[in-house]
Amino acid sequence: MNSIYIHIPFCQSRCIYCDFYSTTLGHDFMVAYAQALEHEMLLRRHYIDCTRVHTLYLGGGTPSLLPKDVLREVFDAINRHFTIVPDAEVTIEANPDDVTDEWLASLSETPVNRISMGAQTFDDKLLRFLGRRHNARQTINAVAACKEAGINNISLDLIYGLPDQTMDDWCSDVEKALSLGITHLSAYALSIEPGTPLDSFPRKKELEGGRYEELSRRMYDHLLTATEKAGFLHYEISNFALPGYHSHHNSCYWQGVPYLGLGAGAHSYDGKRSRRANLPDIKAYIAAKDDVPHETEELTDEELYNEFVMTRLRTSRGIPLDELAPADRKYCLSMAAPHLEHNLLNIRDEHLCLTRDGIFTSNDIISDLLLVEI
Repeated sequence: MNSIYIHIPFCQSRCIYCDFYSTTLGHDFMVAYAQALEHEMLLRRHYIDCTRVHTLYLGGGTPSLLPKDVLREVFDAINRHFTIVPDAEVTIEANPDDVTDEWLASLSETPVNRISMGAQTFDDKLLRFLGRRHNARQTINAVAACKEAGINNISLDLIYGLPDQTMDDWCSDVEKALSLGITHLSAYALSIEPGTPLDSFPRKKELEGGRYEELSRRMYDHLLTATEKAGFLHYEISNFALPGYHSHHNSCYWQGVPYLGLGAGAHSYDGKRSRRANLPDIKAYIAAKDDVPHETEELTDEELYNEFVMTRLRTSRGIPLDELAPADRKYCLSMAAPHLEHNLLNIRDEHLCLTRDGIFTSNDIISDLLLVEI
């Protein structure tokens, strides 16, 4: 499977929790950026022999901010340098208030067949706190508009553990999201990333304290129950989908599949041991005459093992033990033994998996299984 990620680093405003690379530069930069994307496509189209594309993901930033002419230019460039296979999963991220009839009409001229929307919550007060520019009604209307336009593969993002968010608030958010007829749900505990506005929030220590941690655990437990009742499969720690609607693109990351990342701040992986990160500098990216500014990293054997454990254990499939080298398998199982004894891990069909109880302490479990580099 060949996958491409394209980073669209434009936002109208910055959310207080977001640490993804983005800028508030306007239309002229968008036009120049689309041209720079094609320049990188031309240079790197054979990075992983991905001329035939099975998953394509436009993330950000806010890709739904791109004007119709710029969006068309991006897809025209993609079609000039790659072949999107007929059954490819093509996703675009969208802010709910960008999902208008006009915008959806522009999408009909592209191969996009999946939309991922950052709802975050249906509480307008919390949306304002987060710096979101949409309201709850706009999310509800946006989902309905997508369906009316014939796009039925719709994912919503939610955040829990927000300041002053109660258990009843969260239950209401989950119920509302599932009632909209979406096919996929991603849900994340609020994370305070260094350098974000939330990092200087006066109540930061309170959000990271025990009361919120315990509440977040109960919120997550409710999420597991509610999604299961609604027929969603829990296929990755933070992701839930109706049968047949898991994110093929994101699954590539968790399964170690090679992918090509295009755009300022985008990452690539060759599927072996080489990673590449384009520098998060849109002006330098646009100005590049040869290869765009980037850094590369060659993973050691220890790092490859650690990434294998971290990514695979996040999924419901778990760690395929037969894909580990004998010494790594022995080490992994020896470190897993206490967690197996306490029913935090189990082994199913030669895969080491988290149990429901284990999910709540997954970070600690994963840490225990990692190799310490010498």
